[in-house]
Amino acid sequence: MRAPRAQVHTELIDVMLTRRGQSRMRLVLGAMIVGVMHPLTGMATALAWLSAYVLFEAFELIAYRPDRARVMLRGAEWRWTTLGYLATRQMLFGAFGMMGAATQEPWGMACAIMLLCGALLNCVLTARGSRWVFAATVAPLAAYFIAVPFVAGMPFWQTMAVVTAGLMNLLTGAMVWLSASRALMAERHARHESDARRAEAESAVAAKSAFVAVVSHELRTPISAILAGAAELEKAAADPGARAKARLIGDAGAMMRSLLNDLLDRAKLDAGRLAIEMVGFDLRILMADQMRLWRAEARKQGLRFAFIGAKGTPRNVRGDPTRLRQILNNLISNALKFTKEGGVTVEVACGEAIGGGHAITIAVSDTGPGMTPEQLERLFMPFEQLDVSIARSHGGSGLGLAISRDLARLLGGELTVRSAPGQGATFTVSLTLGRGAAQAPIETQTAPNRAGLQVLVVDDHEINRRAMGMLLAPLGAEVTVASNAAEGLDRLAERAFDVVLMDCYMPGMDGKAATRVLRGSPGPNRSTPVIAVTASTSPQDVRDCHAAGMTTHIAKPIDPADLYRALEQVLAGEDAAEADVA
Repeated sequence: MRAPRAQVHTELIDVMLTRRGQSRMRLVLGAMIVGVMHPLTGMATALAWLSAYVLFEAFELIAYRPDRARVMLRGAEWRWTTLGYLATRQMLFGAFGMMGAATQEPWGMACAIMLLCGALLNCVLTARGSRWVFAATVAPLAAYFIAVPFVAGMPFWQTMAVVTAGLMNLLTGAMVWLSASRALMAERHARHESDARRAEAESAVAAKSAFVAVVSHELRTPISAILAGAAELEKAAADPGARAKARLIGDAGAMMRSLLNDLLDRAKLDAGRLAIEMVGFDLRILMADQMRLWRAEARKQGLRFAFIGAKGTPRNVRGDPTRLRQILNNLISNALKFTKEGGVTVEVACGEAIGGGHAITIAVSDTGPGMTPEQLERLFMPFEQLDVSIARSHGGSGLGLAISRDLARLLGGELTVRSAPGQGATFTVSLTLGRGAAQAPIETQTAPNRAGLQVLVVDDHEINRRAMGMLLAPLGAEVTVASNAAEGLDRLAERAFDVVLMDCYMPGMDGKAATRVLRGSPGPNRSTPVIAVTASTSPQDVRDCHAAGMTTHIAKPIDPADLYRALEQVLAGEDAAEADVA
């Protein structure tokens, strides 16, 4: 079967680049051959042959540089020139052996056959699956194998024996080359298939990431509105029954947010895109906050809730407090969920880690029903519930523990469980935290008084604009809304605003593109702070927001404290700039 032109091109490049890597070895081999053959051919003839051999080698190194070879071998004339060059080289190599055979000395004929056999072996090794190269380099050797006994003046029967042996060598070389060629082709096919599979996998991951971004944006928008509306209704309701209903709506919205976060975290973990940060934080305060958060829930269920090891808990550590808090929330939530009587205990132990830092062990124990060995085997499987009734009675996606174990491993630790039927369960997270500097105290964030603050909200969702208005109302801010980026830019061109809340993902022009236009156009809001409102908060997305000219960002569903903190941050920066100018 005729090889495609592109295949011949690829094979020739492969051969010539492989030969370049062997150039030094061939020069050494040529010098050794001259040392062996010069007693038979004479030193002058041997040096002349070596000079011609070195010239061929120099031509190959200069003419077939990697960048040049890939270009010139695309042309048919250069492909034929290359094959002719390789054949001529073999003729030069074999001719030296024929000089030894022409002396009609037994040692000369032996040297000739050894040179020809060595050249044949080199053909097999360097042809690299190319039938054209193999044919061009073996043809001169076949002629020499047949000519050796005649040049050496052997009797007929010896001539026939040597010719037969030479042909058998050629046949063996061809069979070895064919086997090597098939193995090489199989390797290339496997590599190409692996590359294709990897490309498909990368494409699937990209599509999945895009889907996750869309789902995140579309679902977080209504959840933000549900949470904001429920909070406002609960504050405004005078009747206890109405407040209870508003609280129910808020709890349902919080559950939806938790489920969405679990699904998105699972997708990021599967794609290897969940980022871990290393920051300083106060571990003792983090644990105290967790105890305060869950103590009310435990009290409501009539359960004891104890914290052991508070005094030995280090304060200043380095790690990822967000992910550690997520693990603890999952473990404590599960413990309270499945404990009907008794209580839940959180115990912290700290030691010196190998290589420095703190070896932290946090054990969450409950007095629940416990688990069988069969249930323990399925416990950390994604989307797995120990019983179908659990999802109906307690909710949840079955992802919390699987995510918690993966997060613990990303943090360089491990999450394990010990349980037996009727004896409760103990989940233990072990990890190493670095030593950190002392942390400044964190002030509780409340709604600041910003009466008269001019805010432009740009968002394509009506419910999101209304939710943002409710969150900004306690500040006394005056809110103007725009339903898309173009309308937002029109509003920004009309009059000055103190701050812009810009949705990142909108149909048509998105928030980042609108911010670039704003920063590049003259007008009253060219330097106005722009807060990105986005459902995607990966490090790359945050960098893209800053690169577009946005001042900071807040994540959906919007936490009022985060919104107020972001407003104070950007406005404090603006106030400081005005003070410097004054």
